[in-house]
Amino acid sequence: MTVDLTALGWDAGWASLPYRRTGRRPGRVTRVDRGVCTVLGADGPVRATLGGAVLADAARDLTRLPCVGDWVLLGAWPDGRATIETVLPRRTALIRRTAGKDASGQVLAANLDTAAVVEPVHPEPDNGRIERLLALVHESGARPVVVLTKADLAADAATIARQLAEVAPGVPVLPVSAERGTGLGPLRPLVAAGRTLGLLGPSGAGKSSLVNALAGATVMPTQAIRRVDGKGRHTTGWRALVPVPRGGAVVDTPGVRAVGLLDGSAGLDRAFTDIAELATGCRYGDCAHEAEPACAVRAAVDSGELSVRRWESWRRLRGEVAFESGRRQARLAAERRGGWRNGRRRAPRPATPGGF
Repeated sequence: MTVDLTALGWDAGWASLPYRRTGRRPGRVTRVDRGVCTVLGADGPVRATLGGAVLADAARDLTRLPCVGDWVLLGAWPDGRATIETVLPRRTALIRRTAGKDASGQVLAANLDTAAVVEPVHPEPDNGRIERLLALVHESGARPVVVLTKADLAADAATIARQLAEVAPGVPVLPVSAERGTGLGPLRPLVAAGRTLGLLGPSGAGKSSLVNALAGATVMPTQAIRRVDGKGRHTTGWRALVPVPRGGAVVDTPGVRAVGLLDGSAGLDRAFTDIAELATGCRYGDCAHEAEPACAVRAAVDSGELSVRRWESWRRLRGEVAFESGRRQARLAAERRGGWRNGRRRAPRPATPGGF
């Protein structure tokens, strides 16, 4: 089996990096299972464990671990084993905050050209979730798009898409129906040869059905919609990069129950460009938009130009980012003092008898 890596995104930029050594061959990670990666190379898929240099990097920063979408360099051994010796620098990285207390991140997918926030149109889109996920996508460096799935279950999905312009300023909102194969036209160029589209959204949003529709074949398992509430069931329990036959790839992710933001304020500002633009009209450059005089943002809320819901969503996410930024700075300061090792706080040395 031979694979055209250029169809998966390998290009002159990757090939020119000064990391490739004799005996090292490139490949792209399609799946990760407890430290063992499935890597698609020019000769087909291989199962690879982590080499020493990669493990050493991960010990310092868990986000250095290989993830779906990464380009890596493989080493081959006489006994037939394959190891990942290098994770090439990521062009984009979709990172969410982990549930732990160390203010660290988890890379959901890497090297996405476009990341789609997938939201079911039925029973109704969750505006707050769309805003949160868009902030994550903007921060990643990938191009954002909103995909409204199950459009065939709504009376007028096109109207709903237009109404979401407030939630996703400057971002295309595309109603689609994977069941009927409608609305897929604007998505197909996003999975053309050499390009990768990532799908991010809740369980039952229809991501797996969308992958199958774009691939033109059943490559991901799906579940029927529940008749009680019209929602889909959770089907994908892992992240997977799926090559599309005509070139390009789609990254499917398991349903996201909670997405915590790290300390990336740039993504939040881009997700809320309407509020950022309003803030330029405030009298004070450091206006907190609370009780300051001549606050353009508060004036927009009072006049109805800016909805109270969106204003409160922005405040909530801004507070979360500020809190995580503080925690991250505290962790980095503790690491510099030697108080943390490998992401965990080092236990204090017990006192010796006599206080020495």
